[in-house]
Amino acid sequence: MRHALALADMAERIDDEVPVGAVLVGPDGALVAEGWNRNIVEHDPTSHAEIVAMRQAGMRLGNHRLLGCTLYVTLEPCAMCAMAMVHARVARVVYAASDPKTGACGSVFDLLADPRHNHRVDVRGGVLADEASRRLSNYFRRKRGKPPL
Repeated sequence: MRHALALADMAERIDDEVPVGAVLVGPDGALVAEGWNRNIVEHDPTSHAEIVAMRQAGMRLGNHRLLGCTLYVTLEPCAMCAMAMVHARVARVVYAASDPKTGACGSVFDLLADPRHNHRVDVRGGVLADEASRRLSNYFRRKRGKPPL
């Protein structure tokens, strides 16, 4: 998760994007892919950190299935990202901060636990949540001309 937080910092510093980072590791724990939010700079509503990392992983692995992989992300995935994980057969997602507005891993929706899907993704939330939440809050505070927390 520390690496995902560093990527979130890069999203803000390099692209002035909402600071969300994602790291995808294989079944052996080795880094497969990484990404950060790029939807603003790429003019692409699908370029969330999770999608960027999963696209990169698919290319590197030569497979649209990311079997046995774990995705670490600094913000609870939205519905789009959660369903992409189901379709990619990601084994597990670990996220930091919950998203009370669009979170789809238990906060607003619980898409990954829906028994109607043919694949289940294990979920663990709250890992380094305070640190991730502070980064996100400070990004939006800066945008509004307010001092950081």
